[in-house]
Amino acid sequence: MGAGVNTMKYRFQCNFPIFFSPHNPKRLYAGAQHLFVTENEGQSWEMISPDLTTNDSAKQVSSGGPITPDNTSVEYYCTIFTAMESPYEKDLLWTGSDDGRVNVTNDGGKNWADVTPPNVGKWMMWNCIDADPFKKGAAYIVGTKYKMDDFKPYIFKTEDYGKTWKEITNGIPSMYFARAIRADKKRAGLLYAGTEYGMYISYNDGASWRPFQLNLPIVPITDMTIKNNDLVVATQGRALWAIDDLTAVQQYDAGLLNKNFMVLPVNDAYRRNGFVNADAKNAGINPPNGAVINYYVKELNDTTKASIAILDKNKKEIKTYATDAKEKKDQFEISKGMNQFVWNMFYPEVEKIEGMILWNGNVAGPKAPPGNYFAKIKVGKDSTEQSFTILANPTYKVTQQEYEDQFNTLVTIRDKFNAIQKSIKNIRDIRNQINGFRNGREKIYQRK
Repeated sequence: MGAGVNTMKYRFQCNFPIFFSPHNPKRLYAGAQHLFVTENEGQSWEMISPDLTTNDSAKQVSSGGPITPDNTSVEYYCTIFTAMESPYEKDLLWTGSDDGRVNVTNDGGKNWADVTPPNVGKWMMWNCIDADPFKKGAAYIVGTKYKMDDFKPYIFKTEDYGKTWKEITNGIPSMYFARAIRADKKRAGLLYAGTEYGMYISYNDGASWRPFQLNLPIVPITDMTIKNNDLVVATQGRALWAIDDLTAVQQYDAGLLNKNFMVLPVNDAYRRNGFVNADAKNAGINPPNGAVINYYVKELNDTTKASIAILDKNKKEIKTYATDAKEKKDQFEISKGMNQFVWNMFYPEVEKIEGMILWNGNVAGPKAPPGNYFAKIKVGKDSTEQSFTILANPTYKVTQQEYEDQFNTLVTIRDKFNAIQKSIKNIRDIRNQINGFRNGREKIYQRK
């Protein structure tokens, strides 16, 4: 505090990059003007790079305006501002500095190369790097110059470890400077970019972009990540937004919309508790709890019927839902275009007796154990079958056999309770018949 970073040995700014190796969970990196690594939880650090910045001493003195310098010790300059190790190539490390330099090493830091894109001028703040999941040596990088009144988006791609770069910003307005980019992990060439004025998407590896706003407010996007095939974005307004399940985005193709009926691949679902509060006003909404089935219907009419049958691993029917099911709880609605159905992973519950009060509660259907399942979706005359997997809840250390034993026990209890309920129904039915017969005979005698 109270002095420039030129008085310090290492230059760490307030949000220096710190990240674990995707290849070694004990290997933790941190960036100052050098890149450091530890494998003993920070008890000791090894410096694995030279100074990867311009090391301009004139930019390291106490900074700020002409009246009041900024002596808060957080906004130091000439530092590594973004860095990553490629998840797809061990020991391939990329760094970008806040003063314009891009560096790469493919041997874990033994040898570094300055691969700064040419013709970008001075003082670029490199803000985000992401590796291409489908091509070795390929990566994307985003930089900003808005602090120098240059609001142009700077997004580049390399396919040869930084030897050459190609600018990929066609379609993003010239004043929409960008901060973040992420490559989709399942569809090659599908990119997401975060700009000062919202999200953009590209299906052709950045050759062209278009807005990807949906219901997201027009806000600055500061960072993004893809986790479990969900896209999570951070905004300058200190909010987090997410698209739960990118499958529909990944499967998009204009030609597919000409099909009468299409079911998207069903993602794995975790066997967990929780529910969705769709009316939450000041908090995020949880993703659906269950197996999510997304399907597309091109045309509908008033007589179109639909059904979704859930089958176990042996393709034995668990439960069938339908637009014309007798029970309201087993009904669902369909509409023209994209539709979504969520199976809550529960087996059918016991039969209920009208008017009966059970102080101990009713016996619900058991929750499906982890394993493989199938969904048979039918709309009109079209039908298809999709497989999906229910995954164990990672919070608990429960074996598959324990899940199976619990399920079998609950099924036994449910079936026994069901038999009792049916017996009560039979007793009531017989009683009603006897009472009806008795009342009928009494009326006959009265007439006589």
